[in-house]
Amino acid sequence: MSEFAAVLRSWRDRVDPVAVGLPAGPGRRAPGLRREELAALAGVSVDYIVRLEQGRATNPSPQMLQALARALRLGEQERDHLYRVAGAMPPPPGVVPRHITPGVHRLLDRLTDVPLAVFTAAWDMLLWNPLWAAIAGDPSARTGLDRNLVWRHFTAGHPEVEYDDAHEEEFSSDLVADLRAAVGRYPGDAELARLVERLRAASPDFDRRWGQARIAEHLTSRKTMLITPVGPITVDCDVLSVPGSDLRIVAYTAAPGSVDAEKLALQRVTGTQDLSVG
Repeated sequence: MSEFAAVLRSWRDRVDPVAVGLPAGPGRRAPGLRREELAALAGVSVDYIVRLEQGRATNPSPQMLQALARALRLGEQERDHLYRVAGAMPPPPGVVPRHITPGVHRLLDRLTDVPLAVFTAAWDMLLWNPLWAAIAGDPSARTGLDRNLVWRHFTAGHPEVEYDDAHEEEFSSDLVADLRAAVGRYPGDAELARLVERLRAASPDFDRRWGQARIAEHLTSRKTMLITPVGPITVDCDVLSVPGSDLRIVAYTAAPGSVDAEKLALQRVTGTQDLSVG
């Protein structure tokens, strides 16, 4: 058995199903995740996981290794080992970090009453909890650029969110300035450079703001979520930085005792059930 197959199987066995949102269930033969569970978490077929563990699939892509590392909740050293034994170079320090640390995973596991999502410094969405999906729309159906907040804001607008004109101006300006700051921190990241190039070509508004060369960081705002099954919910949006990884955790909260807090609590109970029918 290759080192890659050995560590993949070993690390799959040690993941607590409950810790990744799966039921423990009686009669589990596997001590950790089943192959089909790892496949679902990583977004691949069960057959591919079997072939990886049997050494019959070779040269997994960096994207696949990244998905496996995230599903297995690996620390950075373990992630880098997974890359190396798969014959790939670990992500270099000069690119936007995309690795979600076990601590950030645990944070999302425990704060189930707060809509949370994790973004990179380039505003690519990496992870979210069920309550986020319930009030902001499920991001699992989005791929590629549609997972990037800046791209969606400047090319598709925000039909699911409402805020006033002053906030529209501030939010747009802050996103562009935040992206420019990321370019300064990661000048060798080719994907980030391509994102900026495509945004400048696709959105005259983004291009105009990019030309202003403003540097800032988006930290907080207030907005109304329009597409929730319990009706519009006005929330405060705060952006928390993760030291050492340059990730952003976006949290939506409502003032305690308010109607919006009651709606948010109801939304947590009902999930994505549409209460307007029946």
